[in-house]
Amino acid sequence: MNFSELFKLSGLLGRFSPDGKCLASCMQHRLVVRDASSLQILQLYTCLDQIQYIEWSSDSLFILCAMYKRGIVQVWSLEQPDWHCKIDEGSAGLVASCWSPDGRHILNTTEFHLRITVWSLCTKSVSYIKYPKACQQGVAFTKDGRYMAVAERRDCKDFISIFVCNNWQLLRHFDTETQDLFGIEWAPNGCVLAAWDTCLEYKVLLYSLDGRLLSSYRAYEWPLGIKSIAWSPSSQFLAIGSFDEKVRILNHVTWKKITELDHPATISSKKTIVYKEVEKSPTVDSERLSFPPTRALASSLFSTQSKYDISQVPVSLQYIKPVADRANPKVGVGMLAFSADNCFLATKNDNIPNAVWIWDVRKLKLSVVLEQLCTIQYFQWDPCQPRLAVCTGSSRVYLWSPAGCIVVQVPGEGDFQIMSLSWHSRGESMLLLSKDHFCVCYLEREEV
Repeated sequence: MNFSELFKLSGLLGRFSPDGKCLASCMQHRLVVRDASSLQILQLYTCLDQIQYIEWSSDSLFILCAMYKRGIVQVWSLEQPDWHCKIDEGSAGLVASCWSPDGRHILNTTEFHLRITVWSLCTKSVSYIKYPKACQQGVAFTKDGRYMAVAERRDCKDFISIFVCNNWQLLRHFDTETQDLFGIEWAPNGCVLAAWDTCLEYKVLLYSLDGRLLSSYRAYEWPLGIKSIAWSPSSQFLAIGSFDEKVRILNHVTWKKITELDHPATISSKKTIVYKEVEKSPTVDSERLSFPPTRALASSLFSTQSKYDISQVPVSLQYIKPVADRANPKVGVGMLAFSADNCFLATKNDNIPNAVWIWDVRKLKLSVVLEQLCTIQYFQWDPCQPRLAVCTGSSRVYLWSPAGCIVVQVPGEGDFQIMSLSWHSRGESMLLLSKDHFCVCYLEREEV
């Protein structure tokens, strides 16, 4: 593995372009576009205020910078650096901004979710979508970019509208059997839309493209309900993470539960491999060094390092009892992700914050548990092969594949605390993000 030097960053705003050729990063009000392989600066843009969100267009030709405080979106072109576009929402304000799948329309959500404004970069025309609902995931596009679903709230009822993206015509409009709709997400094949209720009401509803209710699922009634949802890449499975520390998997034929994945604090099955991160301090006799070490050498010689040990089962994981009288308790399965080949599912139970659970989807069994020294901040699968990258707010990145597990220390001076990461579209490198810096980790060809 090779690492680039550290570059300055603000707001964890670093993104590879969809075609994998460029890397965009922000530093306050500046947008820097680099070549993804050499990291040479290709373009430097200056925005009107501090950038709070960036997003590439689907064809990687444009990049959107949102400044929510000012209610402004600026769009920059990579092909024509002199061209730029400014969208000012004025007194309506701005709380969210995103590209449409064609990369030529921008959807801005105004303050208080009064409306979504659709701006065309080609014709400069404007369309409005009224009554968007203020929820976690209220706008969803199909993977092929043909349709958009929008969650709406009017007359104290929840609705879903489905639009055709090429002309923004309304295709279907229907009400949902939810108390307080919390999110919507299309299956990757674009045939089924999942809608789920607030955490106070355990309910998942599955709709066809024409608005028919295909099925509804409810695991239990009174306790806190759904916390996270993930579709498998093949659209065959829908995984539902719940506040009761379980994942339930529904199948795409009957939409019934096929299994329930539990997250106990003690791992007792001998078929499960538990990798435990352990820290080891290097034993270096500084008096025997014939020269005083440089700062960089000293930091690498005397800093604690870590590795994975395979624990003997049964293993007791660090379990945190949630505070029951506070909002958003740290309990339940809050992170879910399927591998690109559909073979593995990675989960995190917030009661056991230092562990990642990796399930074999083919056998519907727990395969591996990674027990870290620090709280899991984020994990993401390689888009090309079953390989999981994990970060814990330390200066290390952790990689798991069916072949095994490694800990990689990011070299360099200072404390580089990795809070987030993202894979390159070809799986050949990773972008590692801390609060103030970023670097790129290049994987060797043999590793790829």
